[in-house]
Amino acid sequence: MTEQVNKVALVTGAGSGIGRATALALLRTGYRVVMTGRRLSTLKTSLEDAGSQANNALLIECDVRDPESVAALFTQTRDHFGRLDVLFNNAGTGAPPVPLEDVAFEHWRATIDTNLTGAFLCTQQAFKLMKAQSPMGGRIINNGSISAHAPRPNSAPYTASKHAMTGLTKSTSLDGRKYNIACGQIDIGNAATDMAAPMQRGVPQAHGEIAVEAVMDVEHVAQAVVQMAELPLESNIQFMTIMATKMPFIGRG
Repeated sequence: MTEQVNKVALVTGAGSGIGRATALALLRTGYRVVMTGRRLSTLKTSLEDAGSQANNALLIECDVRDPESVAALFTQTRDHFGRLDVLFNNAGTGAPPVPLEDVAFEHWRATIDTNLTGAFLCTQQAFKLMKAQSPMGGRIINNGSISAHAPRPNSAPYTASKHAMTGLTKSTSLDGRKYNIACGQIDIGNAATDMAAPMQRGVPQAHGEIAVEAVMDVEHVAQAVVQMAELPLESNIQFMTIMATKMPFIGRG
């Protein structure tokens, strides 16, 4: 914890799971952290484990699907901390695991709007802030997924959003060069969060059977994000895959 001590990070979906663990890990590393999510109550719960570092956190309610809410989030970040060094686009949701032909439009729309449009809106605002600050630049880390590479059965909305996230990551990396903005993606498989709880009870496999899958400690994911965040801007981890060692990804299907 040296040069990072004054850096500012913003974590979306910080009220639970990977976002919560990552926000706390960044605080422990010395970052000042904007923790955002749709419910202030869950953000306050997340912050309870921050100890003395809680004073370095700013909690802001935000719906990443709403352009005005996102714009207000970044305005408050700039007004409070003066700059932004790291954005972790983590907020995400899934749709019920039903056959593709039975996916309700509202579930498709909610998944795409949260996972993809939300990341785009936050990236857009981060560009505006990062290119105007001094020193110019920053880092954007997108939460992809193993589903950015290989789908699970009955996961069309989520898988489509995560494949699209990879395209957004690549475009962000290219378009950010002139502003000294680096962008990378972390693809996560089976971190032990509420969202992954079904893995430990058994989930459908490509051949139709139900199987329990291995999971990993979510803290390992948080430390991987910190590793990406702490690189100097001249270097970038473009894509990182972190997964439970024994989960069925290599050889899936």
